[in-house]
Amino acid sequence: MADDLFTSRLLSDERILWSGNPGQGLLLTEKDTFAIPFSLLWCGFVIFWMIGASRTAGFGPLLFGALLICFGLYNLVGRFLVDAWIRRDLRYAVTNKRILIARPAPFSRFTALNLEQLSEVDLKERTNGRGTIRFRQ
Repeated sequence: MADDLFTSRLLSDERILWSGNPGQGLLLTEKDTFAIPFSLLWCGFVIFWMIGASRTAGFGPLLFGALLICFGLYNLVGRFLVDAWIRRDLRYAVTNKRILIARPAPFSRFTALNLEQLSEVDLKERTNGRGTIRFRQ
């Protein structure tokens, strides 16, 4: 499981106290209360603009409009899918010395935060026991 991923990266006298992975699936945050309506307005405006431009302009403005629609659709739907895909294989571990975060391919990354060097820990826990922890150095 997640422990196997971190065992080879442990320091001497270090032991894993907890390991797990983030919540799976689509995740909405507070910032989405603004971002989703803005993305809907963005896409609607670009479609309206493209209809007008298709009657009077050439191919260039339509291509530019298609890029703007792709941007709007990514912000409306795509970013949620990418986030869920990245979190699918993300693993965390808390040891007696560090916090370890491992993200496998294709965006491989390993992060280790020394507990003694953390200046702030912010915990937001929901009634169901799940929550968010943010570590600041």
